[in-house]
Amino acid sequence: MSKLKRLSSEDLDTISEFTSSAAENFIFKKISKKEVMDFNVDVEMDYEDELNVDVEVHIVFDELSNASNEMAQEAVDHALEELGKFLDDKYRT
Repeated sequence: MSKLKRLSSEDLDTISEFTSSAAENFIFKKISKKEVMDFNVDVEMDYEDELNVDVEVHIVFDELSNASNEMAQEAVDHALEELGKFLDDKYRT
């Protein structure tokens, strides 16, 4: 695997937004927004010698929803997988 290019603040913002969107899109392709009472994606990044990304998805479903709380972890896994592809495509040398 090739190295990441040197990332700017703008690059980090783009990466954060991409990761958050990937998680959100995953959730709302699976269920209707009407089934979600509260939703938040937290993306934390640490970048010095390497890029470390931590993603947390918080979802509160409507009481009538059949959605599982496991969906939050599935969204995290999906977002990180998509992030790997995005980094390979845009930021690897």
